[in-house]
Amino acid sequence: MKKLQDILSNISTIKIIGNTNIVINKLQLDSRLITTNDVYIAIKGVAVDGHQFINQTIEKGAIAVVVENLPETINNNITYIQVEDARKTTALLATNYYNNPSTKLQLVGVTGTNGKTTIATLIFELYKNNGNKVGLLSTIENKINDTVIPSTHTTPNPIILNQLLAQMVDEGCTYCFMEVSSHAADQDRIAGLQFKGALFTNISHDHLDYHKDFNHYITAKKKFFDQLPNNAFAIVNADDKRGLVMLQNTNAKKLTAAIKSDADYKFTILENTFLGLVLKYKQYDIHTHLVGRFNAYNLLLIFAACVELGMDEQEALSQISKLKTAEGRFDTLRSNHNLIGIVDYAHTPDALKNVLDTINEIRTGNEKVICVVGCGGNRDKTKRPEMALIASQLSAKSIFTADNPRNEDADTIIDEMRKGVPPQNFNKVLAITNRKEAIRAAVSLANPNDIILVAGKGHEKYQEINGVKHPFDDKAILQSAFKEMNK
Repeated sequence: MKKLQDILSNISTIKIIGNTNIVINKLQLDSRLITTNDVYIAIKGVAVDGHQFINQTIEKGAIAVVVENLPETINNNITYIQVEDARKTTALLATNYYNNPSTKLQLVGVTGTNGKTTIATLIFELYKNNGNKVGLLSTIENKINDTVIPSTHTTPNPIILNQLLAQMVDEGCTYCFMEVSSHAADQDRIAGLQFKGALFTNISHDHLDYHKDFNHYITAKKKFFDQLPNNAFAIVNADDKRGLVMLQNTNAKKLTAAIKSDADYKFTILENTFLGLVLKYKQYDIHTHLVGRFNAYNLLLIFAACVELGMDEQEALSQISKLKTAEGRFDTLRSNHNLIGIVDYAHTPDALKNVLDTINEIRTGNEKVICVVGCGGNRDKTKRPEMALIASQLSAKSIFTADNPRNEDADTIIDEMRKGVPPQNFNKVLAITNRKEAIRAAVSLANPNDIILVAGKGHEKYQEINGVKHPFDDKAILQSAFKEMNK
């Protein structure tokens, strides 16, 4: 049982009308989910203003409403709480409602354009395998120890987020590793959370449909670091030219990690093959199952975080050597004809370039690279020609296809991709709208030892077309095409 006055602790209000000494049920952002004695929080969204549903929520049983603008008609049976920023207030109310669960965990957030899911997932696995009770909040799934909770957003809304953290505390977790998206930082979904640490991977072109320009995108990422307390640590990839920018205004302990430059934590790549990486740290050599330079950076940040959380360096290196790749992240399979298939979530220009650069760095030079790639609908359109250019430059053959077209026409998206292909690469590009047929075509075009990259969807098990999510699994389709080839 919670009283409204108790969860208003440390909340900045403009005006309160009505009684706060009342017992409340739940906090709700969705007017359709209101039940008796709930508190409804009216958010001004991009498409819909939650204020227009206030009367409906009262009719459904809401006992209090949080608003930025008071309604013209006041109901004397309802408590109205006027605030300047309803989004931030939601996060703070949620932390109070769930008894500030983040303060009872070692909470580490991972942000950056690429690598967030891999790092959060792998460090979760590392700590779980090392005998700890631990939680995960990621794009692919949320986990409390071995219990999987489906994920719908990179970072959940603050009510769900604090509910999950509270469940982790109840289940005895001592650590939680979470992805922190730029949207979450910008929208104050993580306001009120107490982070023990923050990791920055890299930053490149992404989400400009939301952030409008690159500076706003960087600022959103940096906001996470700016809000860290002085008892937290902040570790950034110093080889990324914006890594040190993230540390400029933070109160946290400032640390760097790098492969190319001097840093507090530094790995050297000794070997990089399709069988894995061999890395060097001080006098230690580490053999890993993960492939590619970008994974060397991921493992480096994981290692640095482990040490800052108190793990012995040798123990951390030993645990890192046991890690396997996260699903849909440079996920490698082979056919009986020695074809190599790679499924990767790369859906930004920088991520696609990283994966193709890694493939070209590892291959001996005789194999050809065939890249199957598309771009999502209703998302940043400026990425489309950039990704097409990268695919056509770094592959022997590129097949442009549908990704998640959502509510856009897939052929139109492909046409916009084609605009990025220079004339000298026209003959290296095919367009096959049907993604399944595109993957099958890539296999049919391949010779023994060739490498097929299927990029963009990675772990996803669906394809979204006209608002409907159809079952679709890149890896399963690629495996099926390999089997047919063997008949």
